[in-house]
Amino acid sequence: MKITDHLSGTDKTLFSIEILPPLKGRSIESVYKMIDPLMEFNPPFIDVTYHREEYVYKKREGGYLEKISIRKRPGTVGICAAIMNRYKTDAVPHIICGGFTREETENALIELNYLGINNVLLLRGDPIKTEPHFAPEQGGNNYAIDLVKQVVSMNHGKFLDEDLKDSEPSDFCIGVAGYPEKHFEAPNIAMDVKYLKQKIDAGAQYVVTQMFFDNAKFFSFVDKCREAGINVPIIPGLKPITTLKQINLLPKTFHIDLPIDLMKDLENCTSDTEVKELGIEWCISQSKELMKKGVPCLHYYTMGNAEIVKRIAEKVF
Repeated sequence: MKITDHLSGTDKTLFSIEILPPLKGRSIESVYKMIDPLMEFNPPFIDVTYHREEYVYKKREGGYLEKISIRKRPGTVGICAAIMNRYKTDAVPHIICGGFTREETENALIELNYLGINNVLLLRGDPIKTEPHFAPEQGGNNYAIDLVKQVVSMNHGKFLDEDLKDSEPSDFCIGVAGYPEKHFEAPNIAMDVKYLKQKIDAGAQYVVTQMFFDNAKFFSFVDKCREAGINVPIIPGLKPITTLKQINLLPKTFHIDLPIDLMKDLENCTSDTEVKELGIEWCISQSKELMKKGVPCLHYYTMGNAEIVKRIAEKVF
């Protein structure tokens, strides 16, 4: 079932989650342990992130360095298939530009189509740690809008091989990312909304936002989107602060602000336990206000911690 059908098929605010693939060498059981405690809240769909390759330099005999490509969290396609088989719940794989040619992207989409996975979230992705700026693979897509156009072409039965005869169209429902506090590379929020509108006009059908901690910024973002003619569902993405380290790490990594009221309380915390309890309460409050305003879905970034999301959901749903 398509995400847009889930969202339009009910008047209630839905519950959904995003999970990370386990680190290489770990089994699917770690995924099940993450999801099992949250199934009581009936998520109609579960997002599975995709992690591109990274490069490390290993010292070899003779003192020279060898550049080696590694993938720390492989398996997104397989995990999505396992989720749909075990839980009868739709899985949404993330598809990214970085690290893939357009042909490799097409092949991945064909495999998803074979498996009956017909929802995708399309993202440019971040640069790898050894590069200062994002650089597409040679023959790859530069931006998320390029991914949208590629998937839309497949939905129209047009593949990269122009000589294909009687090709059958795919039927993907396309999601893209939104940034209530703007993407850090956008010059301002107006331009960021303009770029988002281009992705919607190209064929994207819903938006999931990056995490935020100030609901006023989300509501303002939605208003700006509606004023720009973006009328697709906009799903807020939420994550509670859980450690002292995240007070500085989250703003730096995701280019977001922490509200003054939240920071005042966080400054009084002296341990991770205190931060976690405060973060959970703040996220519960956020969730209830968003639900009261009628958002179509609350989407939680689990970051591998089912217990925290479960505690929030128990108070909200």
